[in-house]
Amino acid sequence: MSKILIIADHLGGTLNPAVAKCVTAARAIDGAQIHIAVFADQPDTVATQAAALDGVGKVLAVANPAHANLLAQAVAPQVAKLAEGYSHVFGPSTTFGKDVMPCIAALLGVAQVSDVMGVESSHVFTRPIYAGNAIVTVKAPADQTVVATIRAASWSSASDGGKASVEAVDPGVDLPGHTRFVELRQGKSDRPDLASAPRVVSGGRGVGSKENFDIVYSLADKLGAAVGASRAAVDAGYVPNELQVGQTGKIIAPELYVAVGISGAIQHLTGIKDAGTIVAINKDADAPIFEVADIGLVGDLFKLLPELEAALG
Repeated sequence: MSKILIIADHLGGTLNPAVAKCVTAARAIDGAQIHIAVFADQPDTVATQAAALDGVGKVLAVANPAHANLLAQAVAPQVAKLAEGYSHVFGPSTTFGKDVMPCIAALLGVAQVSDVMGVESSHVFTRPIYAGNAIVTVKAPADQTVVATIRAASWSSASDGGKASVEAVDPGVDLPGHTRFVELRQGKSDRPDLASAPRVVSGGRGVGSKENFDIVYSLADKLGAAVGASRAAVDAGYVPNELQVGQTGKIIAPELYVAVGISGAIQHLTGIKDAGTIVAINKDADAPIFEVADIGLVGDLFKLLPELEAALG
């Protein structure tokens, strides 16, 4: 039987939604026993949220002042110790997951399987390569612990309703002192989170300027959507880097994705390929974005967006 340990990503006492998607991926392995490890200075709140996910059998709560802010160098040695007896260690392909999971793999002496988007068996997975243009099947050694990151955009969220037990544990590992937390800088916004929002409106180079980007924000507010951007818009200084969607930004899977003034470079399409409905608005009828769009509007975005807002009431 497969025994899977999922490493919880959380911030401010809230479990990252990507963890629920890791649970769904773990449940795709027949007969898997699923546990979640929560590292925090006071893990009770996050552990309770993790325990409510359907399919989770147990939550391991590791309380330590060193985990007031999650650091890969502090978490990884403890996970490596806890991993004894587990066949798999999963983590989300979030910023934290991409930081900590390679460290865990290195300490366990195994190769990491990255961005798992499909499970064929307990040791056979599919993942994207070449900016999502191809899907490769990867087989992990059967005699080693499988360490993998889960591509959140490819999985649905596990539902609530679980009643897992919560167990306080102490891995008994001395934490390294060569890394310390300095500060966290993050943008504040009342809009939905880009990574998990069901609706997203993104702007590209075609918007023209930072000031013109207000038209994207306005449509997003009308739709109750998060705001995203292409790399070209970020590089031009229209919006901060945290809004970037694509291969080098966030990979998302909203129910609705509206691309405004975005040409559709392959690096951007990689980040939205799992979206439910893609709407493209661009004055260039030959823009590559129209090849993947479900609905396309050709015309001046500065004319079309106000008309669209008016139609929405």
